[in-house]
Amino acid sequence: MQKQALIVGISGVIGRALAEKLQREGWQVAGLSRGKGAIPEGVRSLTADLTDADAVQAVLAEEKPDALFFSVWSRQENEKANIRVNGGMVRNVIAALGERLNGAHVALVTGLKHYLGPFEAYGKGVVPVTPFREEQGRQPVDNFYYAQEDEVFAGAEKYGYRWSVHRPHTIIGYAIGNAMNMGLTLAVYATLCREKGWPFIFPGSPEQWNGLADVTDAGLLAEQLLWAATAAEGANEDFNAVNGDVFRWNWLWPRLAAYFGIEAADYPAQMMPLEGRMQEAAEAWKEVAAHYQLREADITKLASWWHTDADLGRPMEAFTDMSKSRKAGFTGYRATLDSFTGLFNTLKAEKVIPE
Repeated sequence: MQKQALIVGISGVIGRALAEKLQREGWQVAGLSRGKGAIPEGVRSLTADLTDADAVQAVLAEEKPDALFFSVWSRQENEKANIRVNGGMVRNVIAALGERLNGAHVALVTGLKHYLGPFEAYGKGVVPVTPFREEQGRQPVDNFYYAQEDEVFAGAEKYGYRWSVHRPHTIIGYAIGNAMNMGLTLAVYATLCREKGWPFIFPGSPEQWNGLADVTDAGLLAEQLLWAATAAEGANEDFNAVNGDVFRWNWLWPRLAAYFGIEAADYPAQMMPLEGRMQEAAEAWKEVAAHYQLREADITKLASWWHTDADLGRPMEAFTDMSKSRKAGFTGYRATLDSFTGLFNTLKAEKVIPE
C-alpha cells in the first residue's frame, strides 16, 4: 500500500519542500491549509480554517495518514494570543483525526525560539550557551512552541502515535507569500540595491554580524522529517535541524552581494533594520517587476522585512549542535552558501527575480 502523508501548512517553505520530497519517495500527499497560497503539484488540497474545530473535523473526516506533519503558525498580537491560536490549531487537527492516528507518526516543526524565547522576549531571559542542544530544555517564558509540543504529547498519550519535534533555524527555501522567508527577502533586497543603486547594508546586530550562525535548507529539513517518520531512532525524540556548517554573516554577506553583482556595504555605525529603510521599496519593486516581466509585482507577497530584521537583529550569537541527530542516524548536510545560491537560481528560473 502507498503511504499517506498529511501536511498541515502545505503552502509554506517547509510544506512545499516536504511534499516534493515525499512524492519523490512514492508517498501520496494531502495538504491542509487555509487555501490562500499555492500548493505543490500533485498534492491533494484540503481547505479549512484551522482555528475552527468543526471545519477541521469535517474536512479530515475520511483522512487516515501514516504520517502527519505540522509546519504551521499564525502570527498574533502577542505571545499569549500566539499560544491560544497556534496551540489550538494543532489540537484541532489531532482531535479531528483521533483514533485514526493510532500507530502513525506525528511530526511538529518549531524552531530555535525554543531556546531563545519568542520575538518579544529576545534577550530578556537567560540564553543557553551556544551551540544550542536539545538537552537544554525550555525557557521560563511564554512560548507557543511549547503549547504546540504539549498538544502533540497529549495526543500521543491519548491516541497511541509516535512523534518527533524538529527545531530548524532560519529556513532557506522556495515559496511565495510566506510570512517568514529570509532567503526571498534578501533576494528582493539585493535586487533593489542593484537596480536602484541602494547600498547593500547588513540590517542586523553586531552580534549577528560577528558571531557564529547557521541556517536550515528546506530540503534538508524535509529529509530529516521523512527520516524521523520512518526510522526507529526517530520516534519520540526532539531534534535540532540545521545545515551542519556554521558561518559568520561578515563572511557570507559579501558573497551574497557578489552573486547579484553588487558590492557589500561596510557594517554601519548602528543597526539599520530593513523595515525602517524600505519605505520606497513597494513602488520600486513594481517598476522592477514591470521592466523584467516578473511574476509578482506586490512586494508584500515576497519580502518579510520584519522577520528578517528579527532574525538578524538578535542581540546574541545563535547556532546549533547536531550531535543528537547524527548519533541517531540522520547525517544530512548542506553548505549554506549553496542553499542561498540554489534558492536564488530557482527564483530566477521562476521569474520571481530578474536574471
